[in-house]
Amino acid sequence: MAENSSIEWTDHTFNPWIGCTKVSPGCDGCYAEALMDKRYHRVYWGAGMERKRTSVSNWKLPLKWDKAAAAAGRRDRVFCASLADVFDNEVPPQWRGELWALIRRTPNLDWLLLTKRIGNVRGMLPADWERGYSNVWLGATVVNQEEADRDIPKLLAVPAAKRFLSMEPLLGPVDLSRILLHSGPFEPAEDAPPAWKKIHTVNVTMDSLRPGKKSGRPALDWVICGGESGPKARPMHPDWARSLRDQCNAAGVSFFFKQWGEWGVFLAPPVGDSFRWPNRDDGTNAWSYRVGKQRAGRLLDGREWNEVPCATT
Repeated sequence: MAENSSIEWTDHTFNPWIGCTKVSPGCDGCYAEALMDKRYHRVYWGAGMERKRTSVSNWKLPLKWDKAAAAAGRRDRVFCASLADVFDNEVPPQWRGELWALIRRTPNLDWLLLTKRIGNVRGMLPADWERGYSNVWLGATVVNQEEADRDIPKLLAVPAAKRFLSMEPLLGPVDLSRILLHSGPFEPAEDAPPAWKKIHTVNVTMDSLRPGKKSGRPALDWVICGGESGPKARPMHPDWARSLRDQCNAAGVSFFFKQWGEWGVFLAPPVGDSFRWPNRDDGTNAWSYRVGKQRAGRLLDGREWNEVPCATT
């Protein structure tokens, strides 16, 4: 699936710059820091540290991908940025402006802008954003219920062609039903968490952003779910992933199960470290086994889940 990326849900990965600061529990085992800071010493992670712009030749790659996609009559997905954050407030604004220009020059690519700083987005959009660029999918990383309650309203407040969540590493159960099943003007329920009530009315479907047209589609287009990898990976309970899958299926939202990560779930116990989860309400229990990302695989209840929204046209 990934032509120029090892990430299963994209075709290409593009990093306009490198470097970041940890801002979430999901950042604790950051692979980008482990690679670019601790291993290669190319960039120092953290607040106040200089971000490194990538090479001119790297910036030309999306133009090449766009040309190839146009010739083949297809749309390719580009994840930007796996080793940084587009909406990092320590990145020079000029760099971000040049990235917007590059995105405008590549209409055959769907750019997946995934951020852990969704609250920064509205102040960093280009002047011609209006209802969103047709080839930009805007995503937020959400790893637990606290982040969902805090950050999803911020995502929904920004006009975008498509909106998605990356729930990797998934660190706890998350209930998305209030959002996934909602269409039309967003009005928080009386029992909604305080973070939801800060936004009083937000149009949460893409078509409702165009006056006079409503499709009844859910507020989000895509949910990507995955467990954590790396030497300090935390296990993911199988029921957390199953719940997200079932919520997405019920709402008609595309669901992509990326990986179990270091800890897998097996019918027969393999050799390796094990972790016993507390009993479920029905008295049964679940085990996770540390066997490595490759052996743990991508199967959820016996199958791969590779759903992706229809490409932007």
